[in-house]
Amino acid sequence: MLGTDWQVRLGPLNTAAGRVTLRPIRSRDARQWSRLRLLNRAELEPWEPSGATDWQRRHAVSAWPALCASLKSQARSGTLVPLVIEVDGAYAGQITIGNIARGQLQSAWVGYWVDRSVTGRGVATTAVALAVDHGFIGLGLHRVEATVRPENVASRAVLAQSGFREEGRLKRYLHVDGLWRDHLLVALTAEEVVDSMVARVVRSGRAWF
Repeated sequence: MLGTDWQVRLGPLNTAAGRVTLRPIRSRDARQWSRLRLLNRAELEPWEPSGATDWQRRHAVSAWPALCASLKSQARSGTLVPLVIEVDGAYAGQITIGNIARGQLQSAWVGYWVDRSVTGRGVATTAVALAVDHGFIGLGLHRVEATVRPENVASRAVLAQSGFREEGRLKRYLHVDGLWRDHLLVALTAEEVVDSMVARVVRSGRAWF
C-alpha cells in the first residue's frame, strides 16, 4: 500500500566505488554498524547531533538492538524509512527518510552517512537519489528536505548535486559537537524532479545502470 511499505530494496546502481543498493536495517547489522560508526568517528561526530553518552558507548555492538527496535517501531508507524547503504553487498552506511508527515504537508527529511572508504565516489549521491525517488514515488511525498552545517562542504556538495536548493539558515538549530550550531535548510519538491532523481544522477555520470 502506498506510503506504508518501509521494507523496500532500492537499486542497484553502479558507481565508481561499486554497486549501490539500499535495503532495510536488520537486527544482525549490529557488528557492521558498530565497526563503521567507531571507525568513522572523526568524519561523523562533527556533523551529528550530540548524544547523552560518549561516542564509544552510543556505538557499541550492545547499543544496536535498542536503536534498531526503535527505528523499526517508527517505521511500522509510518513515520520513518531506515535503510542500509550497501556497496557490492557490504554495509557502507545508512540513509533515512524521517519525520514523514501526511495530510496537507506530505513531507519528510532525508539524512545519511557513508563509510570514509567510499566517500567522493558517487555513493552518497546515488543513495540520496534512490531514497528521494522512493519518497516521491513510493511514499507519495510532495517535499523532501535536509539540514546541513554550512561548514560541511562534502555533504553540501552531495545535496547540491542531487538538486536540493537552499531555502535559508536556521540559527543555532541543533546541538552538535558541544555547541548549538547553525544549519542550512535545503529542500526539493516533486514538481522540481523532471523525470526521476536516478535519471538525474545517471545523466551526471556519477552512477550508471
